[in-house]
Amino acid sequence: MSTVATPEVTAVSTWNIDPAHSHAEFKVRHMMISNVKGEFKGVKGTLKLNDADLTQSRVEVSIDAASIDTGEAQRDGHLKTADFLDVEKFPTLTFKSTRVVKGKNGEVKVSGDLTIHGVTRNVELEVEGPSAPMKDPWGNTRIGLSATTRINRKDFGLSWNAALETGGILVGEEVNITLDVQFIKA
Repeated sequence: MSTVATPEVTAVSTWNIDPAHSHAEFKVRHMMISNVKGEFKGVKGTLKLNDADLTQSRVEVSIDAASIDTGEAQRDGHLKTADFLDVEKFPTLTFKSTRVVKGKNGEVKVSGDLTIHGVTRNVELEVEGPSAPMKDPWGNTRIGLSATTRINRKDFGLSWNAALETGGILVGEEVNITLDVQFIKA
């Protein structure tokens, strides 16, 4: 008598980023005295969520580089040039996860390949979430999460700067990134 092995069923669901309720924000030091904040609109992507084993989940995100908005048109124009993002040549910023780790206290860290300005580096995001699924008034199921990381912009070829007359530099090298994302179940 032989026994037939039954395949293990994994609960993997697909979730698409809702661009209307998702933001990619950044903060960088300006003139060594204060922070300038900005955001990118046009965040798109997909989460393959493994409910049985969160560490087997995967996420891919794409951001329209030209959608940068710091609240100051002249600065935004400069950030879009070859001095910084060079949006004509590199129209998107991307992130593709390579590893998900869940800590003993429930914290989640997602490592992955971040590409900015045509340069790819591995970064680690500290993630809060995903939240419990909720139904919206239109019958869609949604989840949300927040993720943060810090990068050195020079690691991505964003090296333009100007020396200040009093010493120091105009634009800091460290950039704090925060993603606040809502997903809709596909």
